[in-house]
Parts: sequence; structure tokens; C-alpha cells
Amino acid sequence: MTTSGAAADRSTAGSSTAPTAPRARSHSALALVAFIAIVAAVAAFGSITSASAIDGWYAETPKPMWNPPNAVFGPVWTVLYLAMAIAAWLIWKAPASLERTRALKAYVVQLVLNAIWTPAFFGLGSLIGAPGVWFALGLIVVLNFAILAAIIRFGDVSKLAAALLIPYWFWTLFATTLNAAIAVLAR
Repeated sequence: MTTSGAAADRSTAGSSTAPTAPRARSHSALALVAFIAIVAAVAAFGSITSASAIDGWYAETPKPMWNPPNAVFGPVWTVLYLAMAIAAWLIWKAPASLERTRALKAYVVQLVLNAIWTPAFFGLGSLIGAPGVWFALGLIVVLNFAILAAIIRFGDVSKLAAALLIPYWFWTLFATTLNAAIAVLAR
């Protein structure tokens, strides 16, 4: 190949990547929408599985004095779920690596535990009372460790993504104190 042929190959290669830039941006935007949709599905599942218990069993259950009004939970969880989705999207956007794969696996584990906790707490609490709330307490403790693992794994890939999970972890730790107090009060 001549020098001019190599130059032509480089210019062709450079021009062929230009049209993919908008495609890559739209692919990334679709991925963000997908991450938001996934956390929205988890939130919707939680709402559906807890709706009847909130006005029934949970309303009648003794709660600690630091329990916030029910109206606080929706807005707080909306912000936290959005931050979780953005954090996962930032990890997804990072170059493929073992660290990225581990971070996304840790994210999925904690998200599954998150999705299970709501029906465990509200559903089992409503059905079997204190034993269900105690089971949910064990589950949320495991969730706290899973979130911490996700934060650590995210930090290996993106400090910003890890930081976005910290408020979620703190809120879940707070929810753990509520779950524990309700378990003790429910006896």
C-alpha cells in the first residue's frame, strides 16, 4: 500500500466513525431510559404489593417516634431510585472491564433484594404479623450490606456513581431502624 493509500484509509476510517457518534449518544440515552424504567418497575412493584397494607395493617401497627409521615416516603424514594438509575447508567457507560461487570452484578443483587423487601415487610407483616416483620428485618440487613458492596464496586469504576448510591444506603439504614423498632413494638 502506498503512503497516499494509507492516508485515504485513515480518512475513510475517521469519516465512518462520525455518523456513529449520534447513534452512540442515542444508544446511551436509551440505556438511561432503560435503567430508569427498571427502577420504576421495582418502585411500582413495591407500591402495588404494599398499598393495601399501608392503609390496613401498617396504619394500625405501633411505630417509633422517628417514623416520618407516609407522605415523605414517595418523594424520597423517587429521588433515590432516579439516583440509582443514573449511577448504574454511569457504570454501564464505562469501558468494559471486570470491575464494571462486578459493579453491575452487585447493583442487580441489591436491586433484587430491594424489590423483595417491600412485599416481605408489608405482605408478611400483614399476613403473619411480627414474624413477618422480623423476617423483613433480616432481609433489610442483608440489603444494607449489598448496597455497601455495590458502592464499593461502583467506586472501582466511577467515584460519581458510587457517591450517587450513598444517600440510598443512608436511607436504607434509616429504614432498618424503623423496621427493627416496628418488629420490637409488634411482638
